[in-house]
Amino acid sequence: MSTSLLLTLKLDQPTFERANTLRQQYFPPERNVVPAHVILFHQLPGDCEAAICHRLETLCDRTEHFSLSLPSLQSLGSGVAISVRSAGLMQLHKTLATTWDEWLIPQDRQGYRPHVTIQNKVKPETARQLYEDLNAQWQPITGWGEGLLLWYYHKGPWELARDFCFA
Repeated sequence: MSTSLLLTLKLDQPTFERANTLRQQYFPPERNVVPAHVILFHQLPGDCEAAICHRLETLCDRTEHFSLSLPSLQSLGSGVAISVRSAGLMQLHKTLATTWDEWLIPQDRQGYRPHVTIQNKVKPETARQLYEDLNAQWQPITGWGEGLLLWYYHKGPWELARDFCFA
């Protein structure tokens, strides 16, 4: 079986750096093998990479960068994430989900709730404490979606396959 692919949103540099700093600070270091990210699709077929890239090139050529906000934290039970709100991102996800419907795994067919995970796979009480500590001082972040990043998934660290910039 070929390597599967993941698709994430490319954030503007200041937004990425703020989210990634929080992830580096709070994610268990032995499990933190990828940078902060906003996933669009967890698994796409690696043997369809050429078709996927063609679709992403076409879509990104006619998509302008769009605003997004990271307005609040959310509890994941055994972790903490930052919610992501963006009409542009939601429309982009819907367009791609419709195009790639036959390829989508159950996880990618669920309702799309974009977020950046900054802590995961910790004891619930550890996660609850971080959520309470960060939430008491949380300041919303605003930024931009600048493109899409296609990654090879190797059951651990990801490898960047392609970087697609919006028009």
